[in-house]
Amino acid sequence: MSNFSSPPSRRTFLKLGGAVGAGFALSGFRPFTAQAAPARPAVADLVADTAATTLWYPAPAAEDHVIEQALPIGNGRIGGLVGGDPAADYLYFTDSSLWTGGINDQVQSDGQLPYGRDDFGSFGLLAKVRLKLPAHTGVRDYRRTLDLSNGLVTATYGLRGAKYRREVYASHPDDVVVIHLTQQGGGSYTGSVTLEGTRGEQPTAGAGVVSLGGTFANGLKYSTAVTAAGKGGQVAVSGTDVTFTGCSEVVIVVCGGTSYVPDAAREYLDATADPAAVAAGKVTAAAAVPATALLATHVKDYRGLYDRMSVNLGSSPQSRRGLDSWSRLAVRYTDPGTPDPELEASYLQFGRYLTITGSRDGLPISLQGLWLSNNSPDWYSDYHTDINLEMNYWLADRAGLKECFDALADYCLAQLPAWSDTTQRLFNDPRNRFRNSTGKIAGWAIAFSTNIYGGSGWAWHPAGNAWLCNNLWDHYEYTRDAAYLAKVYPVLKGATEFWEARLITRTIDGQDYLVSDTDWSPEHGPDAVGNTYSQELVHDLFGHFTQATEILDRDTAYGKTITGMRDRLHLPAVSPVTGWLQEWLSPENLGETTHRHLSPLVGFFPGDRITTDTAPADLIEGVRNLLIARGMDTFGWGCAWRSACWARLKDADRAYQLFLTVLRPSVSNGNGTAANFFDMYSQGSYTIFQIDANLGAPAAMLEMLLYSRPGVIEFLPALPKAWAETGRVTGIGARGGFEVDLEWRRGKVMKAVVRSVGGTETELRAGSWRETIRLRPHESITVTPH
Repeated sequence: MSNFSSPPSRRTFLKLGGAVGAGFALSGFRPFTAQAAPARPAVADLVADTAATTLWYPAPAAEDHVIEQALPIGNGRIGGLVGGDPAADYLYFTDSSLWTGGINDQVQSDGQLPYGRDDFGSFGLLAKVRLKLPAHTGVRDYRRTLDLSNGLVTATYGLRGAKYRREVYASHPDDVVVIHLTQQGGGSYTGSVTLEGTRGEQPTAGAGVVSLGGTFANGLKYSTAVTAAGKGGQVAVSGTDVTFTGCSEVVIVVCGGTSYVPDAAREYLDATADPAAVAAGKVTAAAAVPATALLATHVKDYRGLYDRMSVNLGSSPQSRRGLDSWSRLAVRYTDPGTPDPELEASYLQFGRYLTITGSRDGLPISLQGLWLSNNSPDWYSDYHTDINLEMNYWLADRAGLKECFDALADYCLAQLPAWSDTTQRLFNDPRNRFRNSTGKIAGWAIAFSTNIYGGSGWAWHPAGNAWLCNNLWDHYEYTRDAAYLAKVYPVLKGATEFWEARLITRTIDGQDYLVSDTDWSPEHGPDAVGNTYSQELVHDLFGHFTQATEILDRDTAYGKTITGMRDRLHLPAVSPVTGWLQEWLSPENLGETTHRHLSPLVGFFPGDRITTDTAPADLIEGVRNLLIARGMDTFGWGCAWRSACWARLKDADRAYQLFLTVLRPSVSNGNGTAANFFDMYSQGSYTIFQIDANLGAPAAMLEMLLYSRPGVIEFLPALPKAWAETGRVTGIGARGGFEVDLEWRRGKVMKAVVRSVGGTETELRAGSWRETIRLRPHESITVTPH
């Protein structure tokens, strides 16, 4: 089945403006007068405007700052950025499978894989959707909102005595984007909608639908379609526009797709697919459905995921609640002594929103998810495998969104045949500095970057397979789903076979150990054998693989062989020179002291080999000292990782400080949070959007509230003072197969409900309190720690 499943702006778009506490001015923002919204249509399951968790703004997003200001929508496969201009709106529209490039299986003179737009490929835009309402200028009472509770982007305004409302969302059940225009007070809509190509494509019209598409050099076909239906007026196709005249209500429907299939046997392309026909059929079918029914279907589906977790971190000052979201971020930054727990809870829910809208049934979340401003995103918006892709999936299970993890697992399975073939043909090329000196090869490996066609790029990343397997195993720990474990077992086994062939023996302090062959400690220092990064990830992989053999009663003899190898792995000590957990076999620091990556700490977070209650005190102190040396400020994803590590160390102050560093406004091309809450990555003269911190920082927030590993669930291990007065969170996932609701007051747990989703026994902890519980699957227990 086919998958229906211009460089970044280098201008500083934000600047300080007004007095301290007055917020930041946005270049290109055109604020209107005070906000007042017309009533929305009555729809079952819809959270009322007054009760919804929202981000809101007093002006449209300037198109030349679309990536920092426009609001995201998505259904996991298709998505877009919405501007909200009353007279000239836009949707930057994407499909997760719109990729150039290919399998990229010819190594260069250095034995590494090429990494360019033509060979490796790049993610890009499907089209730009243009909505024009020429008479809708000079409006009043404008308000633009991202409604996290209902999964909607809205814009409301007044014009000539009428109130207008625009709702935009991407429906997962109907697989379309809907733009719904309504009004109250005798207004009307006269305008047009059309498609704009981003590669010179020209739209065509037929049967009431405007379409646009093409075929890439790699054979991928793609198409976008748009149509509309109206009330009280006329809707027609005129040239390459869908026009509407004198309508009291308009429903615009957009869909698109490609001929991509997640099937290596077909080289990831369906030669018989007709994306244009599929897209046209879907928009025509949706346009025939009443608008209230489309919205009700979307909201019921979306809230079925979103409502699994509620978050209350305490009350914010009334003065903060009246501020628009960008001004509220600014005041949090300029008045750091006054917490804003409601803003911070909305940031967590925004991460969940991005997970729901960016990861369902299609490909996994890439460096920018579904949200682009052009066809030349930095690093091609690829799948970076030395933290970014993995961090993108730290949140899903913790935040009650287990279905959203499936995209990553399915991606690994679909890519596995190509990854295995490329590895076994090319990894041991004599020019590859990371080749196996044993001469043996088995299983699969990847590079630091992967695409959707089985291809890798940049440089080989031997430990990348083990890190992806850490994610895959963790999903099993949250769900205890044996059928899922059986599905991903070939991925775990192939990575294990690769490392069985790769490990070499070194004598250290008179004892023989197994160590990784020549590798890199991402992304700094020299090539060396036995780096902590690889040792920890292989230890993690081997342990999880042998558990899988026992659970599934499969390859048990091989599992025992791997257990024996795991017992012989060299594991890091604390350097007598630096006092840090060693990153290399050498006790010297061979890299950058404040480097953005925490590569040697993968055994501490996200791994579990080093824990504060089981590891020697000097090892924990080495972890702490390395974290201190790395510093408290770096890119957003680096701060999110640091925050999670400090939470594991139960240092609430540092964990929270790093979270606030992620939350700081991005100004003067600096790292931080943009007006639309996207995390911005500074490139010096410009910033780019990277989604990993938007997902990693909320995961770190949940680590502050609950730490879990098989056999242990700890409540409020690193609760910040800003959230301590009162709070309640429901639906936190816990490893071992559980789900937890927590209520606290003045830093103490008042009540906890623990539900089994497959787990049977665990120890609960809160401070010095301990209690072991035993549950059958789907049973629950309520405890009151004291």
